[in-house]
Amino acid sequence: MDNQELQRLTEQWSLEYFQRPFLHRIVFNARLKTTGGRYHLADHHIDINPLMYTDLKGVVLHELCHYHLHLTGQDYHHRSPAFKHLLARVGGSRYAPPTSKARHRRRARWLYQCQGCGALVARQRRFNTARYVCRRCGGRFKLINLKK
Repeated sequence: MDNQELQRLTEQWSLEYFQRPFLHRIVFNARLKTTGGRYHLADHHIDINPLMYTDLKGVVLHELCHYHLHLTGQDYHHRSPAFKHLLARVGGSRYAPPTSKARHRRRARWLYQCQGCGALVARQRRFNTARYVCRRCGGRFKLINLKK
């Protein structure tokens, strides 16, 4: 699918679901990694993550909710009741589905053991064992090993 076909589909969905025309442009933007789409307030164009191809309609309808609410002078933010109501009415996606390009949580790399109660603590960053104590028993920590 290219940008012209995306533009045509968006104009069609805008008339079908919102009964209002989509008068600006919508394009695929490969630089979006963790978000499904972005509505720009300044010039009213919409960027769509090309990885959202599986739920393209839901993501486009979500961005169109922002678009139409903003142009009619209503509250277009995610938290507003108007946005939530309109999104539910048209059946858009509330959240973007996860992609393979999304950042994954970092694994814990440092493993510590409490000298008092023996509790294991996994951390992403190293910390000063002379400064911090166990929250359970108040014992000191000992660095066990670096997890790979």
